[in-house]
Amino acid sequence: MIRDLSRRGFLNIGAASGLGLILPKTGLIRPAHAAVPLPPVAEADARISWCYVGPTADEGWNYAHDQGRQAVEAAFPNLTTTFLENMPYSADASRILRQLVADGANMIFVNSNYGDFLYDVAARAPKVAFYECDGRDTMENLGTYYVQHWYPSYVTGVAAGLMSASGKLGYVASFPVPSVYSGTNAFLMGARSVNPNATLQAIVINSWFDPQAAAQAGTALIDNGCDVIFGIMDEAAYLQVAEARGVKAVMWNTDIRRYGPHAYISSIVVDFSAFYVEQVRRRLAGEWTPTEDILPMSAGVDRDAWGATVPPEVAAQADAVRDRILAGWSPFTGEIKDASGTIRVPAGQTMTERELYEWNWSIEGISGL
Repeated sequence: MIRDLSRRGFLNIGAASGLGLILPKTGLIRPAHAAVPLPPVAEADARISWCYVGPTADEGWNYAHDQGRQAVEAAFPNLTTTFLENMPYSADASRILRQLVADGANMIFVNSNYGDFLYDVAARAPKVAFYECDGRDTMENLGTYYVQHWYPSYVTGVAAGLMSASGKLGYVASFPVPSVYSGTNAFLMGARSVNPNATLQAIVINSWFDPQAAAQAGTALIDNGCDVIFGIMDEAAYLQVAEARGVKAVMWNTDIRRYGPHAYISSIVVDFSAFYVEQVRRRLAGEWTPTEDILPMSAGVDRDAWGATVPPEVAAQADAVRDRILAGWSPFTGEIKDASGTIRVPAGQTMTERELYEWNWSIEGISGL
């Protein structure tokens, strides 16, 4: 697995300050927020809590976040961490968050976008630091964080385009949200860079963790002629279907090739450990103010090591693209049309990181979203 956590650099979107995108080579560059740093907390008195959208046993998104929590425990052995699995998208989420505050939490990480269920709680607990993964709004005590998954999605899309015999790609989608649009668009753009006639069909299952629905969606996509399946699910269900049906798959979150070693092309792997350790360090030291961070490729998100059945020449061609991206090239330069044929990004114009993060429309060649 490609990871370089010695590069503790985070992309920063300074929307509140108008600073735009900052890409430090090392360290953390914070946006100019008006917030005053929260006071320091002795390590022995600190209580840091995580709220997960699903189970940590998923070997996916929630497992990856919990690995970050465990990294915090290793870095600060005298503090207390807690975690909650399967936090609902309902008023119960607000109740749970209020209870964590009442229990003495100094910092709370919510590993998915809970929106209004979180904002009221944060407003009423100004002495508690909050972070919302894939969030869209900040407050004096609430920051956001996410990953640049669109770049490794493009890289794996190149491999998919080279390996697909039919040119028909499939995608198991959770919800029609920006993380899905940016993933599907990037993946197909990568595939079309080597196979201009490639298309992508998506099936939305309205869940992040539903192995049965994901397996059914994967089956339907293969029945429709798709011979490479991608998705954003928190488990391995559609990889198992791909293995059984003799097609290929690209996964998300972690290395789960053991569920489909012949089908496995790669995975969009995430690693929040360095980010979590740094934020907790700042909270303990009395340096914490909210930030808007996007962890970049090679320092928080990347493609996994290639699967055993990926031809060396395919891996080399896709990795050459990865090298170009790491050197500063962006594949998201116009002309880019949406699914109706309307030009959304004019020729020669490159999408900003904010636009990639907020992507909410499908490009030409995508159906089902």
